[in-house]
Amino acid sequence: MKALRWLSNSFPGLLLCLVAGAGAGMVMAPLGTLAWLFGQLYLSVVNMASVPLLVVATFFGLRQVLTLPRPGLRTGTLLGVGVALLALCAVAGTLAGVLMAPGAGLTHSAGGELGQLIMKQVADGGEVRMDLAGRGADDSAAGSSGVPAAELEDIVPDNFYRALAQGHTLGILTGTILFGLAFAALSREQTSMLSNVFEGIYRTFESIIAHANLLLPVLAFGLAAHLTMHSDSATVQAMAGVLCSFTVLCLLLSVAAALAIARCARLPLVQVMTELKGPMMVGLASGSATAPIPHAIEVMSTRLGFPRGLVELTVPFGSVFLRAGSALYFGLVAVFVANLYGHPIGAGELVWIAGAATVAACLSAGQNGVGTVAYAGVVMSALQLPVEAAGVLLLAVDPICDGPRNALSLICTCAVVALVSVGLPSERPAPQPVQMEQRGGVVLRLVFTRVQMMLLGACGLAAAALIVLMGIGVGAK
Repeated sequence: MKALRWLSNSFPGLLLCLVAGAGAGMVMAPLGTLAWLFGQLYLSVVNMASVPLLVVATFFGLRQVLTLPRPGLRTGTLLGVGVALLALCAVAGTLAGVLMAPGAGLTHSAGGELGQLIMKQVADGGEVRMDLAGRGADDSAAGSSGVPAAELEDIVPDNFYRALAQGHTLGILTGTILFGLAFAALSREQTSMLSNVFEGIYRTFESIIAHANLLLPVLAFGLAAHLTMHSDSATVQAMAGVLCSFTVLCLLLSVAAALAIARCARLPLVQVMTELKGPMMVGLASGSATAPIPHAIEVMSTRLGFPRGLVELTVPFGSVFLRAGSALYFGLVAVFVANLYGHPIGAGELVWIAGAATVAACLSAGQNGVGTVAYAGVVMSALQLPVEAAGVLLLAVDPICDGPRNALSLICTCAVVALVSVGLPSERPAPQPVQMEQRGGVVLRLVFTRVQMMLLGACGLAAAALIVLMGIGVGAK
């Protein structure tokens, strides 16, 4: 248990698990498969606890934000900053695709490998069918680009409990916001009992996720083994350009977001990155957008001092809607596919790619994993690129991109909290001053009464007489 606790909280430990898992995937496939199954069990437990925790955290956050000064302006600022960060990441991905030019200088063997992968997947006359959102291939709600449109009932559900059971995150947030607004309008006396119940639920699911995260090293081991066993090394090498570009961009933008958080919190960058290490590692290794929510709330409010109500509202909301990593991903892969097919990109098309990547990131709200790949078609269809063929390539490497994408989205959400919290008092506990003990500052006073003085004198005389008698006896011998 202590070893799992240390590994789950240590970046070198998780890195060691990833390396060991990759080795096990090459030489010990059954062990890697077993670790992968335990990792899926971990994700099931975390997702089971994260959805109700997301509901309760959003409820508490909404109620506390409404008590802040100028809540309407602050909420509008929250949305504006979030959209601005999405657009900034989309622009960064587009410009990095132009500067780094992934897919433009592929060797003949790498291009042949990617072509064989596409032709291998095309089984029905050049059409690749992808059902990434759980709907049928003949769904009437699907758009012409192959991207499933969000149904109205997913956003405004007619049954909140069904939305909870089916895991429709958009509908869950809609119901939570409506309930929270109505609940906040009631007096504290009317809602005190229910608030205590929600507080108990909140702490219970926090404890469940904290204990489940002890299996994070097992998940990292199993994930690395699974990717090693099921990834084609030739395909990964052929797409190494886009993978390396995406990883470097995620790292640079994460450092920039950490700098913004450190500036707003008035703390050193090293301390901020140390505190954010836990939730970032959970998001990176688990590939889940909801698993790091409890860690991020605790770090941003208790350790970095941002208002807890604002944190509890923004972090769950941002985990669903603020898909900064997806915006970066869509912009970069659109340029990659254009380079791959020799499509020249002008200045106007660059602006269009950045805007479409921002819109696609908003449309992908509530989607995780390979479900995000479908929304890349929103960007590529505007350039008249082969969406289905490009989707095959992206599906081949998307599990590798999923962790960095979620980690970047998480730290950008934390940056939104920091930027919107400017002007609010910090909730970080002030360090207690150490009081130095003053030497010689305390005077000991002895006060005797007259009777006590007489007894003290008598005792002294008796002791003196005893000493004299003992001296006489020793001399007589």
